[in-house]
Formats: sequence, C-alpha cells, structure tokens
Amino acid sequence: MQHDPVTATGGHAAAGVGLAPTRQDGDALALLRSAIVRDFPGRIALVSSFGADSVVLLHMVAEINPATPVLFNETGMLFAETLAYQREVAAELGLTNVRLVRPTLASLSAADPSGTLHATDTDACCHLRKVVPLNRALEPYGAWITGRKRFQAHTRAALPFAEYDEARRIKLNPLANWTLQDIRAYMVDHDLPRHPLVARGYGSIGCAPCTTPVAEGEDPRAGRWRNQDKTECGIHFVDGRAVRVAAAQPGA
Repeated sequence: MQHDPVTATGGHAAAGVGLAPTRQDGDALALLRSAIVRDFPGRIALVSSFGADSVVLLHMVAEINPATPVLFNETGMLFAETLAYQREVAAELGLTNVRLVRPTLASLSAADPSGTLHATDTDACCHLRKVVPLNRALEPYGAWITGRKRFQAHTRAALPFAEYDEARRIKLNPLANWTLQDIRAYMVDHDLPRHPLVARGYGSIGCAPCTTPVAEGEDPRAGRWRNQDKTECGIHFVDGRAVRVAAAQPGA
C-alpha cells in the first residue's frame, strides 16, 4: 500500500506584510505575524529543512501560531541527526502541525528503485525527492515562508523579501537580510537547540549523500553538492531562476 506523501506529526498560539524589514527580530516577526494572521490566514505554510539555522524561523512561527503548517521534506536520505532534531524542535517549541512531505513509493520505484540516483544525476534526484513532493504539498496554500538568507551563498546575494513561485503563490523570505551573527545571537537569546551536525562543521545540512562539512571561510552552502556545478535543489527556482515580486503586495 502506498503511503500518504503528506502526513501530519506533532506540536505554540496567536498573533501587515511589509516587503522589506531591516534586523531584525522585530521586523522579521512583524512580517511573519502579518502574513500568518492578516494576509494569508489559514493559507500559508512554513517550509523548513530543520537544518543548521532553521530553528530561528520555527521559533518565530511558534510564537505567532504553533498550529501553522510546517512542511518538512523527508526525502528518505536525510541524516539520522536531522530526523531526531526535527522531533526535538517540534516538541520543544510546541509545533502542532509539522507535516512530513515525502515522495510516493510508486515514484521512487519507477525512478530510483536502487536508491542510487543521487550518484548519477543529482538534479533528477532532487526533483524526485524534493521538488515534486513539495509542489504537491503546497497546492492548498496561497503563500509560503522560507528561511533563506543572502549571506548563505553568492546565488542568494540579492534575495528579495518576497517573490512569486511557479504557481504564482507569494513566497516570503523574512530573514533575507539577516547575518550569521544575527542568527547566532537569536539562538543564544532564546536558548534554542542547535542541530548536532553544526558542531561537526556542517554549515548547511541537506541529504546525507550530498552534504559535507565546510571549511573556515567557505560559504555555508559550499558543502552542498560539493565539486558539482549545483548550488540549489530546485525548489526555489522557476525555469532556472528566481521570480521576484515587483511592487506586488502579498495577497494581491
């Protein structure tokens, strides 16, 4: 029997979207509160990898409404530490609507029966295990939230606070202008749990076969698909590029 590709798991309640906050805590929190409570009530989800610094945005969303849907791409190839961290963070923050987003068994059997597609075609593997399942999971929503930041890689240096995805949903990046120091300060201020792989040199954490630690001075995402001409899994691009919101307001 084929499992449901989007299933709920367990675990804080309640709180207008301007498109350009500055640091950061208050501005990012105000952007999120407006989006979740006023602009897209019941129609917005946070997409989280439960990676190296995901807990900051998860904490903010939990403070506003712990029942906000959190979509977690469980590709079947994540580190065991990430799966354990997801459960720890959801429980500690009281998030009650974390949804595990998975590829269907049928799609895996057809496209990657041996589980080795990542070794021969990383783009195809990401499309199978991340892009398609997430697109399906996002269908009910009018907007979604990501934790991307400009400092993470040169490909994100001009990241806007809002953009459109392929389905013309609004995609919000409330932490776009945060620095690594901002992230660390927020974690310390709120005594948030760290992903265990961070202490082992992982600056950005994806699937186990395609993620390595980073050296001092490297982009945090340098360990993703190392030695390949690839910097993104594909869920943040439309026809190979980001599509930004010009003067559009969320909800328009």
